Amino acid sequence: MKVDVLLGEAPVAPADVADRVVVVIDVLRAATTAACALANGARALIPFETVEEAAQRARTMDQESVRLGGERRMVRIPGFDFGNSPREYTATLVGGRTVIFTTTNGTLALTSTHGARSCFFTGFVNAQATIDAVCAAAAGTTDVTIVCAGTERHIALEDAVCAGRLVRGIRTAFPNAQLGDGARLAEMIERPYQESAAALASDATHARSLITAGFEDDVIACLAVDSVPVAIRYSDRQLRALPAGED
Repeated sequence: MKVDVLLGEAPVAPADVADRVVVVIDVLRAATTAACALANGARALIPFETVEEAAQRARTMDQESVRLGGERRMVRIPGFDFGNSPREYTATLVGGRTVIFTTTNGTLALTSTHGARSCFFTGFVNAQATIDAVCAAAAGTTDVTIVCAGTERHIALEDAVCAGRLVRGIRTAFPNAQLGDGARLAEMIERPYQESAAALASDATHARSLITAGFEDDVIACLAVDSVPVAIRYSDRQLRALPAGED
């Protein structure tokens, strides 16, 4: 079993994910938002790369059963119901509904994983649930690729730290797993944050940008480790909560 991490500086190639268990990380904020929406009863989130694709798909669906969510450069897309703040996706607003979703980084990373054996979406809020799901899916025999969404083709510190947490968790379950260079780097990056991810609010560039833009509460929510223990599977181009006990 091999484990590697793509840190977000280059596009994901088909060979990077083919027949592997894949995890996409977008701590700030898409994976956190997806976890909160699904925990609050959304039926599914359907990610799209572009605003136009998302809006077009929403027009084909029953308007009572669908909501549009997404952002560009941190800001809600004009005409959309929600931005990318996890606090917006309440049970009252998304319960029983499907969310069409597009973000600057996270949804692009997700749509690059087609061809994977299975794929999961995570941040800090559902890290342990994701580790458990990945370990069950890989079973010690299938290779694992962890994809950091990053920030516009740059490494995002918060995603790399979260990747290191996942690598550490997988190695706990499978001590003989072979680590690629990206996985070893992620482990090293994560070490100063093992006791608390909260320091990333000041250390991570994207966190500081969000705080400056008025999203400090979002940053705090996104760095709350295991606060939304929902494993999220990306399958058939949809994000859904993984039922307990299923891999």
